[in-house]
Amino acid sequence: MNSMQSSKNRIDQLSDEAKRTTLILEKAERTFIDELIKDGKELGIKSLISKMLDIYRNLMIYDWNFPGEYYFGISRVAFVNIELINLLIQNTPKEKWYDTGKKMGDILKVSMDATIGVDAFKQENWNAVFERLCAQGFGFFCLKDKYLLLKTPFLNEPLIWEGLIEGLFGVKVETKTLMSPLVFEIKPSV
Repeated sequence: MNSMQSSKNRIDQLSDEAKRTTLILEKAERTFIDELIKDGKELGIKSLISKMLDIYRNLMIYDWNFPGEYYFGISRVAFVNIELINLLIQNTPKEKWYDTGKKMGDILKVSMDATIGVDAFKQENWNAVFERLCAQGFGFFCLKDKYLLLKTPFLNEPLIWEGLIEGLFGVKVETKTLMSPLVFEIKPSV
């Protein structure tokens, strides 16, 4: 049995057996959590732990075996300052931003199909794609009628997002806002 399957089996087995869990935190960690609660940023520890566990599961952290080399499905995960990404964008001619985003969307479509087994061109699969994109740090996506909303995007350039969305979801969009939350109107296919 490979390590991913055995890790997953251990986690499933533990969740079936465990009724209570004890977390032992360092003093600095306890102080940090207490400050979050005191400042009203985290009203209860249960939701904080719940969020941490969601991130742990969604990013498959239990499968990260090699320091500095983290994989999420078929994709390697890298923690990068957004300033570095913005520097790359600013040094790319603006007329290439849409095409760059489109290529990113094409790659993400293949990744979604390979990792979670969904065709991102099918709107019934969009929620699963939105969840994966959120877990990967792209931002929070939601669909409202004919509008695709993107809250807290990690990139601020609508032209890149326009290309990315069109490449990933196979739709034509028109940008309606230039700042977060970004709003894209989905155009009817002709």
